[in-house]
Amino acid sequence: MTLIRPLARALACLAGILAAAGCAVGPDFRRPEPPKVERYTREPLPSKTAATDTAGGEAQALVVERDLPADWWTLFGSRQLSELVERALKANPNVQQAEAALRQAQELVRAQQGFFFPTVTGNYARTRAKDSGTLSPALASADSPYTLHTAQLAVAYSPDVFGGLRRQVESLQGQAEAQRFQLEAAYLSLASNVVAAAVQEASLRAQVAAARDIVAALGKSLEILRRQLAVGFVAGIDVAAQESALAQAEQAVPPLLKQLEQTRNQLAVLTGRFPAENAGEVFELADLHLPVELPVSLPSRLVEQRPDVRAAEALLHSASADIGVATANMLPQFTINATYGGVATNFSQMFANGNPFWTVAVGASQTIFAGGTLLARKRAAEAAYDAAAAQYRATVLAAFQNVADALYALQADAEALSAAVKSEQAARRTLDLVIKQLQVGQVNYLALLTAQQAYQQAVINLAQARAARYADTAALFQALGGGWWNRTEAAQKALSANP
Repeated sequence: MTLIRPLARALACLAGILAAAGCAVGPDFRRPEPPKVERYTREPLPSKTAATDTAGGEAQALVVERDLPADWWTLFGSRQLSELVERALKANPNVQQAEAALRQAQELVRAQQGFFFPTVTGNYARTRAKDSGTLSPALASADSPYTLHTAQLAVAYSPDVFGGLRRQVESLQGQAEAQRFQLEAAYLSLASNVVAAAVQEASLRAQVAAARDIVAALGKSLEILRRQLAVGFVAGIDVAAQESALAQAEQAVPPLLKQLEQTRNQLAVLTGRFPAENAGEVFELADLHLPVELPVSLPSRLVEQRPDVRAAEALLHSASADIGVATANMLPQFTINATYGGVATNFSQMFANGNPFWTVAVGASQTIFAGGTLLARKRAAEAAYDAAAAQYRATVLAAFQNVADALYALQADAEALSAAVKSEQAARRTLDLVIKQLQVGQVNYLALLTAQQAYQQAVINLAQARAARYADTAALFQALGGGWWNRTEAAQKALSANP
């Protein structure tokens, strides 16, 4: 007699139970509805920013409902910047860590799915034994000593009657989905950091150039004062004051150079290189193109596009499934175990004649008392779901804040650049006029020093204002989600193929 018929009876015994309890216990997850808001800001913003007749002063138009490209950094029109971002996406160790974490999460899902199927194990044993003469012989033949060959196949299966296993898989799938969006967030954050560092480098180069120009201008003014001192036209204290102003201007250059080198070190590390490795790229503000059309998604779509929001939603899904797992653990657990094998003193006779053996067992267990442990775990799962729901809402609110902040910043940056250009032009004209008047003795040194300091600050403010427009444009693209949903299949394969 084989194992098939008894096993079929055992499965038939559970068919009714499986049919009656085919649904998984616990709540079925429903995606949160998108926020019912029509805009990001309190008041409608102008469709265009202010324009200024200078490099990086173009008006930027907000194009609603236009989609953001996946490679949004190419909108800055810098081949060097695009190549650097692509290099970072392939070589940054933090991204590689996130990719490995995603693979781990996906394999954990596959491992849990294996419990849907029976576990089949095979076993073979060969023993040599001699029975005591005071005992009945172990073999019918009474041979002693003897060699015994035993082979068996065991099947164990736990029917997922109440859906506990399905909820466990669902929970792990939610965690894997969260990890996938955390990887997208890592891509987006890395690209944004590279762009921000490149803009910072360009800004610092402009500030260093401005500071050196100021040092040169102060040096020329000092030469004029020294000549005037020689003929008795100015006092020695005026020359000393100009020397002090020149020394202060020279003192401002090293900190800027320090920040510049630190920024370049940051770019090297972001792209997976050591700071000592020579990087050929050099970023200047003049090499960056300011995107003039800014794609802005509808508020209702932001929750679909932000990787951090999608990750928070996936964790909420996982927490919902955990409630089902805890509920299923409070209900009866069913098992089916079957064994088929053979025993003989001759290897070839294990399954001959009456040597085979088999067992079939169907079991059910129900926890009657566990000190409230199972109920407490279910309540804990419900509390974890409430926490995940609150975290999801906090993430959504932060996402809308990021977009609103970026939109306001773009408007303010355009106006700030316009004011900075006017300030720099006025300070330049004033300084030129004061220098001419000083040469003919119409003004004193104090007027020159005041004009020089005003121009120095105006030049630095202009460089910072230009850089702010590029940096906040990148911040808007990041706040909108970075366009990962528009990534081509080829680009996705290239990212997935990273070592």
